[in-house]
Amino acid sequence: MSVGASVVLRVDDLATLITRLSELGYEVKGPVVRAGAIVSGALSGVGDLPKGVHDEQGPGEYRIAHGDDDHLFDWAVGPSGWKPEFFPPHDELWRARVGDGHVELVEIPDEPRPLAVVGARPCEAAALGVLDRVFIDGAHRDTRYVERRENAFVAVVECSSPAATCFCDSMSSGPNIEVGFDLALTELDDDDGHRFLARVGSVRALAALEGVAFVLASAVDFSARDAVLEGARRRMVRHLDVDGLAGVLARNLEHPRWAEVAERCLSCGNCTLVCPTCFCSDVRDATDLDGDVVRQRTWSSCFSVDHSYLHGGAVRPTTQSRYRQWMTHKLSSWWDQFDTTGCVGCGRCVAWCPVGIDLTEEAAAIVRFDGVTSVTRPSVRSHL
Repeated sequence: MSVGASVVLRVDDLATLITRLSELGYEVKGPVVRAGAIVSGALSGVGDLPKGVHDEQGPGEYRIAHGDDDHLFDWAVGPSGWKPEFFPPHDELWRARVGDGHVELVEIPDEPRPLAVVGARPCEAAALGVLDRVFIDGAHRDTRYVERRENAFVAVVECSSPAATCFCDSMSSGPNIEVGFDLALTELDDDDGHRFLARVGSVRALAALEGVAFVLASAVDFSARDAVLEGARRRMVRHLDVDGLAGVLARNLEHPRWAEVAERCLSCGNCTLVCPTCFCSDVRDATDLDGDVVRQRTWSSCFSVDHSYLHGGAVRPTTQSRYRQWMTHKLSSWWDQFDTTGCVGCGRCVAWCPVGIDLTEEAAAIVRFDGVTSVTRPSVRSHL
């Protein structure tokens, strides 16, 4: 077997794969149910996965429901993606000990065992690809992020049950995945049984599959995969027309819609906290109870007034200006910085907004009043 091969795993084989990854030295994590949500957690076997669990999402709404089926991945996305594993909310950069008239730098402990993710969604893998452009491909590489990402194993499970908030198909980040994975799984359950079509994307996946029972995939399995993905696309009720959207937003910075959405927006920053691509951070020094000086990087949000503070005051003092900054950065100016969009269509910002503000609805409202036809509207890549 080689990279690019496709095989079929049964549920017991998936359990063997999880064990095999642990034996290879990985810390294995995947989706688990905790505190009424599907979140990331340690995996020791398939029994830890959300068997028979489904999610119901809408603007400002999220809940899980338990069914009688044996499906392990019959849900969309939880409140937290995999970003925190590679870009933690709190990350100690260095520590210094002060005493006896001198300052001693304390070595930061090595990173823990490399991470193996089993059950990331295609949109989440796409989001990691966006973060790679920020932290790896940028002018200043983030060495800690690089170490975590380069040593990680990512097994993606294609999406069969999108939530009402999902629009990954519009962003070309789901429900299928073709690149950016070590192993890509599709959960199938039909007359041929409950199984996973597995596509090998790296040498690491070949090593992980050693000792795992499998059979080569057939045309029947690929047809079943096509049916699952087509069904997922049909069930998506939200869409975002990205053709020319970056240019529309760039030339409508004074559109009255910004004031309208600001009347509802709480400026709480929930959308930035659950977004799998937001990367803003703050670096501060503090003294802990032992007297050590600690420099720590923590997540920040453009919805905070202090985030845009310069000498004399904040650049974006109003909720209107802060929401506009978030949305235009995500869907427009991100292209200038990183040659990609900052949105992967996971819908978390819609579900976890306390007042149910819908990114797709707000973008469509500005497009409707732009006054530029679809024929003359500039492409995303030529919006300036």
